[in-house]
Amino acid sequence: MTGPVQSIERAAAILRLLAGGPRRLGLGEVATSLGLAKGTAHGILRTLQHVDFVEQDAATGKYQLGAALLHLGTSYLDVNELRSRSINWADALAARSGEAVRLGTPLEGKVLVVHHVFRPDDTFQTLDVGSLLPLHASSLGKVLLAFGTAPVDSALESGLDAYTRHTLVDRHRLGRALAEIRERGWAAEVQEMSMGEAGVAAPIRGHGGLVVGAIGLSGPVERICDGQGHPRSSLITLLREAARAISRDLGAARW
Repeated sequence: MTGPVQSIERAAAILRLLAGGPRRLGLGEVATSLGLAKGTAHGILRTLQHVDFVEQDAATGKYQLGAALLHLGTSYLDVNELRSRSINWADALAARSGEAVRLGTPLEGKVLVVHHVFRPDDTFQTLDVGSLLPLHASSLGKVLLAFGTAPVDSALESGLDAYTRHTLVDRHRLGRALAEIRERGWAAEVQEMSMGEAGVAAPIRGHGGLVVGAIGLSGPVERICDGQGHPRSSLITLLREAARAISRDLGAARW
């Protein structure tokens, strides 16, 4: 077994030092606090600065944690809070609707499934937690695109892949669909990602009303949709009630 990598240990120590204080620190302060040579501390700080984990004040030359590292930490906390606040409501939604429930957040141009409650029956099901879904072909993803949680431009740049003949691959049609989602407050996908499967999703809001994720129901088309191929209104009502309840728990006052 190889031992720990010294440079990484030192970088981690510098990040902890910067995170633990209320003010920026100079090169000398960092080096003295950690017992490092100034040249060593400077090299590590420059590397951390290059990847945006550390920022240097142009006027004083002192260092503080960078935006990229802060974003990583905030994203971790946000996802975990979203999941923890949603678990009970997601379980209740699955029980009341009789369908599978998934919770999604954006990750690198996809939808990351962070929580999944199985349909409450004896059918074989596969756990989707950790799966990445396409933004434009899933109801969860459409919600994130419609409300600006995931950037539309990034989805368009990466290409709108056709998963079935029903997938929206035309940017103008997708734009109209997202406008409709914003107006009615929920999204649907009917055989757009997988033939025979359908889903509906609603936005979850946090402080200030910003959409921080999406919750959705998914299953066979005949269970999610009526005879006309439209999502069942009873399921949409249950879904939106759960989304509002989670949003209230997350501090969205208007919900």
